[in-house]
Amino acid sequence: MHPNARLIHTFYTAFQARDAEGMIACYQAGVTFSDPVFGVLRGNEAADMWRMLCVRGKDLEIEFDRIQADDERGSARWQARYSFSKSNRRVLNVVYASFEFKDGKIARHTDRFNLWKWAAMALGPPGAFLGWTPFVRSGIRREARRGLELFMRERTA
Repeated sequence: MHPNARLIHTFYTAFQARDAEGMIACYQAGVTFSDPVFGVLRGNEAADMWRMLCVRGKDLEIEFDRIQADDERGSARWQARYSFSKSNRRVLNVVYASFEFKDGKIARHTDRFNLWKWAAMALGPPGAFLGWTPFVRSGIRREARRGLELFMRERTA
């Protein structure tokens, strides 16, 4: 197995165990992370996002496969099953991740998934009917950022 493929495997194995520090250890200090919900996060923001998800994900279940990597890039597919805290609705989110590596660590991590499908599962009928609209999408992003900022403030208090 390529060392960077092993790094991806280590990252998701830590995620399965809700071990945010193990995940963060796979990242460079200045990592850039992005996804459809949180947008672009850098460094400590990305680290705290994983800390928040691991702490709050009481029924979080992670599966991963399709890991591929070479010296510069990698990819994986992962799935998260959990109850969305605002609605208590069950979500199965299928995510396609891409990675860029530098000096044996993850320098860039991009997650892609269908936000409309996520909104339908997490928010129910309103998400199914309106999850494609810019208004709902921006509201989801704003709420996610607000939650992360609150978590970061509480962590440093």
